Amino acid sequence: MSPLIKSILSTRAGYGLTILRIVVGIIFAAHGSQKLFGWFGGYGLAGTAQWMESIGLAPGTLMALLSGGTEFFAGLALIIGLLARPAALGLTILSLVAIFSVHIHNGLFMANNGYEFALALLGGSLAVLLEGAGKLSADRAIAN
Repeated sequence: MSPLIKSILSTRAGYGLTILRIVVGIIFAAHGSQKLFGWFGGYGLAGTAQWMESIGLAPGTLMALLSGGTEFFAGLALIIGLLARPAALGLTILSLVAIFSVHIHNGLFMANNGYEFALALLGGSLAVLLEGAGKLSADRAIAN
Protein backbone atom coordinates (compact mmCIF):
# COMPACT_ATOMS: atom_id res chain seq x y z
CA MET A 1 0.00 0.00 0.00
CA SER A 2 1.39 3.41 -0.92
CA PRO A 3 2.39 5.77 1.92
CA LEU A 4 -0.18 8.37 0.77
CA ILE A 5 -3.06 5.89 0.83
CA LYS A 6 -1.89 4.50 4.18
CA SER A 7 -1.78 8.02 5.69
CA ILE A 8 -5.29 8.79 4.44
CA LEU A 9 -6.70 5.57 5.88
CA SER A 10 -4.71 5.53 9.12
CA THR A 11 -6.29 6.42 12.43
CA ARG A 12 -4.98 6.93 15.92
CA ALA A 13 -8.44 7.49 17.33
CA GLY A 14 -10.45 5.16 19.53
CA TYR A 15 -14.08 4.34 20.11
CA GLY A 16 -15.06 7.88 21.12
CA LEU A 17 -14.26 9.27 17.70
CA THR A 18 -16.06 6.33 16.12
CA ILE A 19 -19.24 7.41 17.91
CA LEU A 20 -18.74 11.07 16.93
CA ARG A 21 -18.07 10.09 13.29
CA ILE A 22 -21.24 8.00 13.06
CA VAL A 23 -23.49 10.64 14.67
CA VAL A 24 -22.11 13.46 12.50
CA GLY A 25 -22.41 11.20 9.45
CA ILE A 26 -26.07 10.46 10.16
CA ILE A 27 -26.85 14.18 10.49
CA PHE A 28 -25.05 15.10 7.27
CA ALA A 29 -26.56 12.20 5.30
CA ALA A 30 -30.06 13.16 6.47
CA HIS A 31 -29.52 16.81 5.49
CA GLY A 32 -28.19 15.76 2.10
CA SER A 33 -31.21 13.53 1.53
CA GLN A 34 -33.46 16.53 2.24
CA LYS A 35 -31.66 18.55 -0.43
CA LEU A 36 -31.38 15.81 -3.04
CA PHE A 37 -34.53 13.72 -2.60
CA GLY A 38 -36.93 15.78 -0.51
CA TRP A 39 -36.83 13.18 2.29
CA PHE A 40 -37.50 14.10 5.93
CA GLY A 41 -39.46 17.22 5.01
CA GLY A 42 -36.83 18.60 2.63
CA TYR A 43 -37.48 20.56 -0.57
CA GLY A 44 -35.67 18.27 -2.97
CA LEU A 45 -33.22 19.37 -5.61
CA ALA A 46 -35.51 21.88 -7.32
CA GLY A 47 -36.58 23.62 -4.11
CA THR A 48 -33.04 23.68 -2.75
CA ALA A 49 -31.76 25.07 -6.05
CA GLN A 50 -34.33 27.87 -5.94
CA TRP A 51 -33.34 28.74 -2.37
CA MET A 52 -29.63 28.69 -3.22
CA GLU A 53 -30.23 31.11 -6.10
CA SER A 54 -32.19 33.38 -3.75
CA ILE A 55 -29.21 33.74 -1.40
CA GLY A 56 -26.76 34.34 -4.25
CA LEU A 57 -25.28 30.86 -4.67
CA ALA A 58 -25.60 30.41 -8.42
CA PRO A 59 -26.17 28.39 -10.46
CA GLY A 60 -28.66 27.07 -7.96
CA THR A 61 -29.05 23.57 -9.37
CA LEU A 62 -25.31 22.97 -9.41
CA MET A 63 -24.88 24.37 -5.90
CA ALA A 64 -27.78 22.27 -4.59
CA LEU A 65 -26.35 19.17 -6.24
CA LEU A 66 -22.85 19.81 -4.89
CA SER A 67 -23.96 20.61 -1.35
CA GLY A 68 -26.60 17.88 -1.17
CA GLY A 69 -24.28 15.33 -2.77
CA THR A 70 -21.43 16.20 -0.43
CA GLU A 71 -23.66 16.00 2.63
CA PHE A 72 -25.31 12.75 1.58
CA PHE A 73 -22.36 10.77 0.23
CA ALA A 74 -19.72 12.10 2.63
CA GLY A 75 -22.21 11.48 5.46
CA LEU A 76 -22.56 7.86 4.34
CA ALA A 77 -18.75 7.61 4.13
CA LEU A 78 -18.50 8.82 7.73
CA ILE A 79 -21.14 6.35 8.90
CA ILE A 80 -19.18 3.37 7.57
CA GLY A 81 -15.76 4.96 8.09
CA LEU A 82 -14.64 4.59 4.48
CA LEU A 83 -12.36 7.36 3.19
CA ALA A 84 -13.38 9.28 6.28
CA ARG A 85 -10.66 11.94 6.01
CA PRO A 86 -11.51 13.01 2.43
CA ALA A 87 -15.21 12.97 3.38
CA ALA A 88 -14.51 15.09 6.45
CA LEU A 89 -12.54 17.56 4.33
CA GLY A 90 -15.53 18.04 2.02
CA LEU A 91 -17.87 18.44 4.98
CA THR A 92 -15.50 20.92 6.64
CA ILE A 93 -15.54 23.12 3.53
CA LEU A 94 -19.30 22.76 3.21
CA SER A 95 -19.80 23.78 6.87
CA LEU A 96 -17.60 26.85 6.44
CA VAL A 97 -19.59 27.93 3.37
CA ALA A 98 -22.86 27.43 5.28
CA ILE A 99 -21.59 29.42 8.26
CA PHE A 100 -20.27 32.36 6.24
CA SER A 101 -22.91 32.51 3.51
CA VAL A 102 -26.07 31.83 5.54
CA HIS A 103 -25.66 31.95 9.31
CA ILE A 104 -22.91 34.33 10.41
CA HIS A 105 -25.05 37.48 10.25
CA ASN A 106 -27.62 35.93 12.58
CA GLY A 107 -25.29 35.42 15.52
CA LEU A 108 -24.48 32.20 17.33
CA PHE A 109 -27.83 30.78 18.39
CA MET A 110 -30.06 28.52 16.29
CA ALA A 111 -33.18 30.30 17.52
CA ASN A 112 -32.13 33.19 15.25
CA ASN A 113 -30.87 30.91 12.43
CA GLY A 114 -27.37 31.36 13.80
CA TYR A 115 -24.30 29.25 13.22
CA GLU A 116 -24.15 27.13 16.40
CA PHE A 117 -25.35 23.89 14.74
CA ALA A 118 -23.10 24.33 11.71
CA LEU A 119 -20.22 25.10 14.08
CA ALA A 120 -20.83 21.88 16.02
CA LEU A 121 -20.86 19.87 12.78
CA LEU A 122 -17.70 21.69 11.69
CA GLY A 123 -16.04 20.61 14.94
CA GLY A 124 -17.04 16.99 14.39
CA SER A 125 -15.80 17.06 10.81
CA LEU A 126 -12.48 18.60 11.84
CA ALA A 127 -12.02 15.94 14.53
CA VAL A 128 -12.42 13.17 11.94
CA LEU A 129 -10.18 15.02 9.49
CA LEU A 130 -7.39 15.27 12.06
CA GLU A 131 -7.72 11.95 13.90
CA GLY A 132 -9.07 9.54 11.30
CA ALA A 133 -12.11 7.30 11.39
CA GLY A 134 -11.53 5.54 14.70
CA LYS A 135 -11.29 1.89 15.76
CA LEU A 136 -14.53 0.64 14.20
CA SER A 137 -14.10 1.75 10.59
CA ALA A 138 -13.56 0.42 7.11
CA ASP A 139 -10.48 2.65 6.85
CA ARG A 140 -8.82 0.94 9.83
CA ALA A 141 -9.69 -2.50 8.49
CA ILE A 142 -8.13 -1.67 5.11
CA ALA A 143 -5.03 0.03 6.54
CA ASN A 144 -4.15 -2.88 8.86
